Amino acid sequence: MSEVESRSKSSQASVDQLDTDRLQEYLKQKLPGFTGPISASKFSGGQSNPTFKLQTGAGTYVLRRQPPGKLLKSAHAVDREFRVMRALAGSEVPVPKVLHLCEDRDVIGSMFYLMEYCEGRIFWDAALPELNNAQRSAFYEEMNRVLAALHSIDVEAAGLGDYGRPGNYFERQFGRWQGQYRASELHSIPAMDKLIQWLGDHLPEDDGRISLVHGDYRLDNIMFHPRESRAIAVLDWELSTLGHPFADLAYQCMQLRMPADSGNISGLMNVDRKSLGIPSEKDYVARYCERMGIDRISNWAFYLGFSFFRLAAIIQGVAKRAHDGNASSKNAARLGALVEPLAMMALDVIETEG
Repeated sequence: MSEVESRSKSSQASVDQLDTDRLQEYLKQKLPGFTGPISASKFSGGQSNPTFKLQTGAGTYVLRRQPPGKLLKSAHAVDREFRVMRALAGSEVPVPKVLHLCEDRDVIGSMFYLMEYCEGRIFWDAALPELNNAQRSAFYEEMNRVLAALHSIDVEAAGLGDYGRPGNYFERQFGRWQGQYRASELHSIPAMDKLIQWLGDHLPEDDGRISLVHGDYRLDNIMFHPRESRAIAVLDWELSTLGHPFADLAYQCMQLRMPADSGNISGLMNVDRKSLGIPSEKDYVARYCERMGIDRISNWAFYLGFSFFRLAAIIQGVAKRAHDGNASSKNAARLGALVEPLAMMALDVIETEG
Protein backbone atom coordinates (compact mmCIF):
# COMPACT_ATOMS: atom_id res chain seq x y z
CA MET A 1 0.00 0.00 0.00
CA SER A 2 1.35 3.42 -0.95
CA GLU A 3 1.82 6.22 1.60
CA VAL A 4 -1.03 8.21 -0.03
CA GLU A 5 -3.41 5.22 0.11
CA SER A 6 -2.46 4.55 3.72
CA ARG A 7 -3.07 8.19 4.69
CA SER A 8 -6.41 8.17 2.86
CA LYS A 9 -7.62 5.04 4.67
CA SER A 10 -6.48 6.43 8.01
CA SER A 11 -8.27 9.75 7.39
CA GLN A 12 -11.49 7.99 6.31
CA ALA A 13 -11.41 5.87 9.46
CA SER A 14 -11.12 9.01 11.60
CA VAL A 15 -14.15 10.48 9.77
CA ASP A 16 -16.27 7.36 10.27
CA GLN A 17 -15.41 6.63 13.89
CA LEU A 18 -15.67 8.36 17.27
CA ASP A 19 -13.68 7.92 20.45
CA THR A 20 -16.80 7.00 22.41
CA ASP A 21 -14.95 6.45 25.70
CA ARG A 22 -13.56 9.97 25.71
CA LEU A 23 -16.86 11.40 24.43
CA GLN A 24 -18.74 9.62 27.21
CA GLU A 25 -16.57 11.12 29.93
CA TYR A 26 -16.91 14.58 28.39
CA LEU A 27 -20.71 14.44 28.08
CA LYS A 28 -21.06 13.21 31.68
CA GLN A 29 -19.47 16.50 32.73
CA LYS A 30 -21.49 18.70 30.37
CA LEU A 31 -25.01 17.21 30.22
CA PRO A 32 -26.98 16.80 33.46
CA GLY A 33 -28.21 13.23 33.81
CA PHE A 34 -26.12 11.87 30.96
CA THR A 35 -25.04 8.24 31.30
CA GLY A 36 -23.23 5.79 29.05
CA PRO A 37 -22.35 3.56 27.45
CA ILE A 38 -22.39 5.19 24.00
CA SER A 39 -23.04 3.27 20.80
CA ALA A 40 -22.33 5.41 17.72
CA SER A 41 -23.34 4.80 14.10
CA LYS A 42 -22.62 7.20 11.24
CA PHE A 43 -25.49 8.36 9.02
CA SER A 44 -24.80 7.54 5.38
CA GLY A 45 -26.25 10.74 3.91
CA GLY A 46 -24.40 14.03 3.63
CA GLN A 47 -21.06 15.04 2.20
CA SER A 48 -19.82 17.75 4.50
CA ASN A 49 -20.06 17.34 8.27
CA PRO A 50 -20.02 13.72 9.53
CA THR A 51 -23.18 13.02 11.53
CA PHE A 52 -23.71 10.21 14.04
CA LYS A 53 -26.62 8.63 15.87
CA LEU A 54 -25.68 8.12 19.52
CA GLN A 55 -27.56 5.54 21.55
CA THR A 56 -26.79 6.02 25.23
CA GLY A 57 -28.03 5.14 28.67
CA ALA A 58 -29.72 8.55 28.80
CA GLY A 59 -31.46 8.30 25.43
CA THR A 60 -30.78 8.82 21.74
CA TYR A 61 -28.94 11.87 20.38
CA VAL A 62 -27.41 13.14 17.16
CA LEU A 63 -23.81 14.34 17.05
CA ARG A 64 -22.60 16.48 14.16
CA ARG A 65 -18.91 17.26 13.82
CA GLN A 66 -16.44 18.95 11.55
CA PRO A 67 -14.37 16.52 9.50
CA PRO A 68 -10.79 16.12 10.67
CA GLY A 69 -7.88 17.48 8.67
CA LYS A 70 -7.17 20.84 7.08
CA LEU A 71 -10.37 22.72 6.21
CA LEU A 72 -11.13 25.60 3.88
CA LYS A 73 -11.68 28.92 5.62
CA SER A 74 -15.26 29.34 6.92
CA ALA A 75 -16.23 25.80 5.78
CA HIS A 76 -17.91 23.15 8.00
CA ALA A 77 -19.22 25.76 10.43
CA VAL A 78 -20.95 23.49 12.95
CA ASP A 79 -20.83 26.30 15.51
CA ARG A 80 -22.98 28.43 13.20
CA GLU A 81 -25.41 25.53 12.75
CA PHE A 82 -25.72 25.26 16.51
CA ARG A 83 -26.30 28.98 16.92
CA VAL A 84 -28.98 29.33 14.26
CA MET A 85 -30.97 26.27 15.37
CA ARG A 86 -30.90 27.51 18.96
CA ALA A 87 -32.15 30.91 17.77
CA LEU A 88 -35.00 29.37 15.74
CA ALA A 89 -36.35 27.20 18.57
CA GLY A 90 -40.08 27.83 18.94
CA SER A 91 -40.41 29.69 15.63
CA GLU A 92 -42.45 28.79 12.55
CA VAL A 93 -39.31 27.14 11.18
CA PRO A 94 -39.04 23.68 12.78
CA VAL A 95 -35.57 22.72 14.03
CA PRO A 96 -34.18 20.03 16.33
CA LYS A 97 -33.45 21.03 19.91
CA VAL A 98 -29.71 21.63 20.24
CA LEU A 99 -28.12 20.58 23.51
CA HIS A 100 -24.41 21.36 23.59
CA LEU A 101 -21.62 22.82 21.46
CA CYS A 102 -18.06 21.59 22.03
CA GLU A 103 -15.39 23.87 20.60
CA ASP A 104 -12.56 21.88 22.21
CA ARG A 105 -11.11 19.91 19.30
CA ASP A 106 -9.14 17.66 21.64
CA VAL A 107 -12.25 15.75 22.76
CA ILE A 108 -12.92 13.86 19.51
CA GLY A 109 -10.52 15.57 17.10
CA SER A 110 -12.81 18.34 15.83
CA MET A 111 -15.54 20.74 16.92
CA PHE A 112 -18.99 19.16 17.33
CA TYR A 113 -22.46 19.72 18.72
CA LEU A 114 -25.16 17.51 20.16
CA MET A 115 -28.86 17.71 19.39
CA GLU A 116 -32.02 15.74 20.00
CA TYR A 117 -32.86 12.76 17.80
CA CYS A 118 -36.06 13.38 15.85
CA GLU A 119 -38.21 10.47 14.70
CA GLY A 120 -39.58 11.17 11.24
CA ARG A 121 -39.23 10.70 7.50
CA ILE A 122 -36.62 12.02 5.08
CA PHE A 123 -37.35 11.68 1.38
CA TRP A 124 -34.43 11.30 -1.02
CA ASP A 125 -36.38 11.10 -4.30
CA ALA A 126 -37.85 14.45 -5.42
CA ALA A 127 -40.66 12.59 -7.26
CA LEU A 128 -41.89 11.19 -3.90
CA PRO A 129 -42.83 7.76 -5.31
CA GLU A 130 -43.94 6.59 -1.83
CA LEU A 131 -46.85 9.04 -1.86
CA ASN A 132 -50.04 9.64 -3.84
CA ASN A 133 -50.75 12.82 -5.80
CA ALA A 134 -52.61 14.61 -3.01
CA GLN A 135 -49.80 13.85 -0.58
CA ARG A 136 -47.13 15.04 -3.02
CA SER A 137 -48.94 18.33 -3.44
CA ALA A 138 -49.20 18.70 0.33
CA PHE A 139 -45.49 18.02 0.89
CA TYR A 140 -44.38 20.55 -1.71
CA GLU A 141 -46.83 23.07 -0.27
CA GLU A 142 -45.28 22.49 3.16
CA MET A 143 -41.77 23.02 1.81
CA ASN A 144 -42.94 26.29 0.28
CA ARG A 145 -44.57 27.37 3.55
CA VAL A 146 -41.45 26.66 5.61
CA LEU A 147 -39.22 28.50 3.14
CA ALA A 148 -41.42 31.60 3.29
CA ALA A 149 -41.51 31.33 7.10
CA LEU A 150 -37.72 31.19 7.18
CA HIS A 151 -37.42 34.31 5.04
CA SER A 152 -39.95 36.09 7.27
CA ILE A 153 -37.95 35.60 10.48
CA ASP A 154 -37.19 38.86 12.30
CA VAL A 155 -33.44 38.37 12.54
CA GLU A 156 -32.94 41.09 15.12
CA ALA A 157 -35.60 39.67 17.41
CA ALA A 158 -34.10 36.19 16.97
CA GLY A 159 -30.68 37.46 18.03
CA LEU A 160 -29.22 36.92 14.56
CA GLY A 161 -28.69 40.51 13.51
CA ASP A 162 -24.94 39.89 13.34
CA TYR A 163 -25.21 36.44 11.72
CA GLY A 164 -23.88 37.78 8.42
CA ARG A 165 -23.01 40.99 6.67
CA PRO A 166 -26.15 42.63 5.27
CA GLY A 167 -26.24 43.86 1.69
CA ASN A 168 -24.45 42.92 -1.54
CA TYR A 169 -25.14 39.26 -0.85
CA PHE A 170 -24.55 37.91 -4.34
CA GLU A 171 -21.41 39.94 -4.83
CA ARG A 172 -19.96 38.61 -1.58
CA GLN A 173 -21.13 35.04 -2.19
CA PHE A 174 -19.74 35.08 -5.70
CA GLY A 175 -16.35 36.16 -4.36
CA ARG A 176 -16.43 33.53 -1.62
CA TRP A 177 -17.37 30.58 -3.82
CA GLN A 178 -15.12 31.61 -6.67
CA GLY A 179 -12.26 31.64 -4.17
CA GLN A 180 -13.22 28.29 -2.67
CA TYR A 181 -13.63 26.76 -6.11
CA ARG A 182 -10.18 27.93 -7.18
CA ALA A 183 -8.71 26.63 -3.92
CA SER A 184 -10.27 23.20 -4.61
CA GLU A 185 -9.62 23.10 -8.36
CA LEU A 186 -7.92 19.87 -9.42
CA HIS A 187 -7.89 20.67 -13.16
CA SER A 188 -9.25 23.33 -15.49
CA ILE A 189 -12.94 23.10 -16.47
CA PRO A 190 -13.67 25.54 -19.32
CA ALA A 191 -17.45 25.55 -18.64
CA MET A 192 -16.84 26.68 -15.07
CA ASP A 193 -14.45 29.37 -16.24
CA LYS A 194 -17.09 30.65 -18.69
CA LEU A 195 -19.81 30.55 -16.03
CA ILE A 196 -17.65 32.43 -13.53
CA GLN A 197 -16.97 35.10 -16.13
CA TRP A 198 -20.68 35.54 -16.96
CA LEU A 199 -21.77 35.71 -13.32
CA GLY A 200 -19.10 38.28 -12.53
CA ASP A 201 -20.30 40.41 -15.45
CA HIS A 202 -24.01 40.17 -14.52
CA LEU A 203 -24.15 40.64 -10.74
CA PRO A 204 -27.52 42.28 -10.01
CA GLU A 205 -27.84 45.56 -8.16
CA ASP A 206 -28.50 45.14 -4.45
CA ASP A 207 -32.28 45.48 -3.98
CA GLY A 208 -32.13 45.77 -0.19
CA ARG A 209 -33.77 42.42 0.57
CA ILE A 210 -32.17 40.77 3.61
CA SER A 211 -33.32 37.62 5.38
CA LEU A 212 -32.01 34.56 7.11
CA VAL A 213 -31.16 32.05 4.36
CA HIS A 214 -30.58 28.33 4.79
CA GLY A 215 -28.09 27.91 1.96
CA ASP A 216 -28.95 24.27 1.14
CA TYR A 217 -32.74 24.22 1.24
CA ARG A 218 -33.98 21.03 -0.41
CA LEU A 219 -36.24 18.04 0.16
CA ASP A 220 -33.69 15.74 1.80
CA ASN A 221 -32.63 18.39 4.30
CA ILE A 222 -36.13 18.41 5.78
CA MET A 223 -37.47 15.78 8.18
CA PHE A 224 -41.23 15.28 8.04
CA HIS A 225 -43.67 13.91 10.57
CA PRO A 226 -43.93 10.08 10.49
CA ARG A 227 -47.51 10.20 9.20
CA GLU A 228 -48.34 13.81 8.27
CA SER A 229 -47.17 16.20 5.55
CA ARG A 230 -45.72 18.42 8.24
CA ALA A 231 -42.06 19.40 8.53
CA ILE A 232 -40.68 18.69 12.00
CA ALA A 233 -37.00 19.58 11.49
CA VAL A 234 -35.04 21.54 8.90
CA LEU A 235 -31.50 20.14 8.94
CA ASP A 236 -27.98 20.98 7.72
CA TRP A 237 -27.62 24.70 8.46
CA GLU A 238 -23.89 24.87 7.70
CA LEU A 239 -24.31 27.39 4.86
CA SER A 240 -26.90 29.58 6.60
CA THR A 241 -26.28 33.31 6.88
CA LEU A 242 -27.97 36.67 6.43
CA GLY A 243 -28.51 36.96 2.72
CA HIS A 244 -30.94 37.29 -0.14
CA PRO A 245 -34.11 35.18 0.10
CA PHE A 246 -34.24 34.47 -3.64
CA ALA A 247 -30.99 32.52 -3.31
CA ASP A 248 -32.76 29.77 -1.33
CA LEU A 249 -35.74 29.70 -3.68
CA ALA A 250 -33.57 29.50 -6.81
CA TYR A 251 -31.36 26.84 -5.22
CA GLN A 252 -34.33 24.59 -4.55
CA CYS A 253 -35.75 25.16 -8.05
CA MET A 254 -32.31 24.56 -9.57
CA GLN A 255 -32.09 21.17 -7.93
CA LEU A 256 -35.55 20.21 -9.15
CA ARG A 257 -34.33 20.95 -12.70
CA MET A 258 -31.59 18.34 -12.37
CA PRO A 259 -31.76 14.66 -13.39
CA ALA A 260 -33.29 12.14 -11.02
CA ASP A 261 -29.86 10.77 -10.16
CA SER A 262 -27.27 13.52 -9.77
CA GLY A 263 -25.00 12.03 -7.16
CA ASN A 264 -26.80 12.46 -3.82
CA ILE A 265 -29.23 15.01 -5.29
CA SER A 266 -32.55 14.04 -6.83
CA GLY A 267 -34.17 16.25 -9.45
CA LEU A 268 -37.26 16.29 -11.66
CA MET A 269 -35.73 16.84 -15.11
CA ASN A 270 -38.12 15.56 -17.83
CA VAL A 271 -40.70 14.55 -15.19
CA ASP A 272 -44.37 15.32 -15.86
CA ARG A 273 -45.02 17.11 -12.59
CA LYS A 274 -48.70 17.68 -13.22
CA SER A 275 -49.34 13.95 -13.52
CA LEU A 276 -47.74 13.45 -10.10
CA GLY A 277 -49.46 16.31 -8.32
CA ILE A 278 -46.19 18.26 -8.02
CA PRO A 279 -46.37 21.99 -8.81
CA SER A 280 -44.52 23.42 -11.79
CA GLU A 281 -41.61 25.73 -11.10
CA LYS A 282 -43.75 28.67 -12.22
CA ASP A 283 -46.53 27.74 -9.80
CA TYR A 284 -44.11 27.02 -6.95
CA VAL A 285 -42.44 30.42 -7.37
CA ALA A 286 -45.82 32.14 -7.67
CA ARG A 287 -46.99 30.52 -4.42
CA TYR A 288 -43.83 31.70 -2.68
CA CYS A 289 -44.33 35.23 -4.01
CA GLU A 290 -47.91 35.18 -2.75
CA ARG A 291 -46.73 34.20 0.71
CA MET A 292 -44.03 36.90 0.70
CA GLY A 293 -46.35 39.60 -0.66
CA ILE A 294 -44.41 40.29 -3.87
CA ASP A 295 -45.56 40.34 -7.50
CA ARG A 296 -42.69 38.68 -9.36
CA ILE A 297 -38.96 37.92 -9.36
CA SER A 298 -36.64 39.63 -11.83
CA ASN A 299 -33.17 38.29 -12.78
CA TRP A 300 -34.39 34.70 -12.34
CA ALA A 301 -31.80 33.35 -14.82
CA PHE A 302 -28.98 34.89 -12.76
CA TYR A 303 -30.29 33.40 -9.50
CA LEU A 304 -30.57 29.96 -11.10
CA GLY A 305 -27.16 30.23 -12.79
CA PHE A 306 -25.57 31.31 -9.52
CA SER A 307 -27.19 28.34 -7.74
CA PHE A 308 -25.68 25.89 -10.24
CA PHE A 309 -22.30 27.59 -9.84
CA ARG A 310 -22.35 27.47 -6.04
CA LEU A 311 -23.38 23.80 -5.99
CA ALA A 312 -20.58 23.02 -8.45
CA ALA A 313 -18.10 24.84 -6.18
CA ILE A 314 -19.35 22.92 -3.14
CA ILE A 315 -19.00 19.61 -4.98
CA GLN A 316 -15.51 20.56 -6.13
CA GLY A 317 -14.62 21.07 -2.49
CA VAL A 318 -15.94 17.59 -1.66
CA ALA A 319 -13.89 16.14 -4.52
CA LYS A 320 -10.79 17.93 -3.25
CA ARG A 321 -11.28 16.50 0.25
CA ALA A 322 -11.65 13.04 -1.30
CA HIS A 323 -8.43 13.63 -3.21
CA ASP A 324 -6.75 14.64 0.06
CA GLY A 325 -8.24 11.66 1.91
CA ASN A 326 -10.55 13.31 4.44
CA ALA A 327 -14.02 13.34 2.83
CA SER A 328 -17.03 12.25 4.90
CA SER A 329 -18.67 10.18 2.15
CA LYS A 330 -17.19 7.18 0.38
CA ASN A 331 -18.89 8.46 -2.83
CA ALA A 332 -17.15 11.83 -2.63
CA ALA A 333 -14.55 11.12 -5.32
CA ARG A 334 -17.08 10.39 -8.06
CA LEU A 335 -19.02 13.55 -7.25
CA GLY A 336 -16.23 15.57 -8.84
CA ALA A 337 -17.45 14.38 -12.23
CA LEU A 338 -20.66 16.41 -11.70
CA VAL A 339 -18.93 19.80 -11.67
CA GLU A 340 -18.70 20.20 -15.45
CA PRO A 341 -22.32 19.06 -16.15
CA LEU A 342 -23.59 21.51 -13.51
CA ALA A 343 -21.69 24.36 -15.15
CA MET A 344 -23.12 23.38 -18.53
CA MET A 345 -26.67 23.31 -17.12
CA ALA A 346 -26.11 26.82 -15.79
CA LEU A 347 -24.86 28.05 -19.14
CA ASP A 348 -27.93 26.53 -20.79
CA VAL A 349 -30.22 28.39 -18.36
CA ILE A 350 -28.38 31.63 -19.06
CA GLU A 351 -28.59 31.21 -22.83
CA THR A 352 -32.26 30.17 -22.93
CA GLU A 353 -33.76 32.25 -20.11
CA GLY A 354 -31.32 35.10 -19.53
